[in-house]
Amino acid sequence: MASKHPAQRRAARVRRQLKAVSGDRLRLSVHRSSKNIYAQIIDDQKGHTVAAASTLEKDLKGSLKTGADSDAATAVGKLLAERAVKAGVKDVVFDRGAYLYHGRVKALAEAAREGGLSF
Repeated sequence: MASKHPAQRRAARVRRQLKAVSGDRLRLSVHRSSKNIYAQIIDDQKGHTVAAASTLEKDLKGSLKTGADSDAATAVGKLLAERAVKAGVKDVVFDRGAYLYHGRVKALAEAAREGGLSF
């Protein structure tokens, strides 16, 4: 039997802890790659995405130097918060996945918090 990769175990552990404390709140999920960062607000009970933003969008891509730095993550966090508030979402639980709460992930979370989301 093959064991899971450490990143998969870490992500599963984080998600399990979130489910225990989230209640009925929506989940703000973050994914980062070496070139871009993606964020979405997910309603796990209904199984659909309420709002999403990434550095691949045309309006962000043209204004950013690169999609892989803290400035890009801040821009994605602000855009996501704006879309979430417009959709009527204010309270979410932050799912960092297997990533440490540092650097780009932290910049995105703080920008979303400043944009009107609370977690």
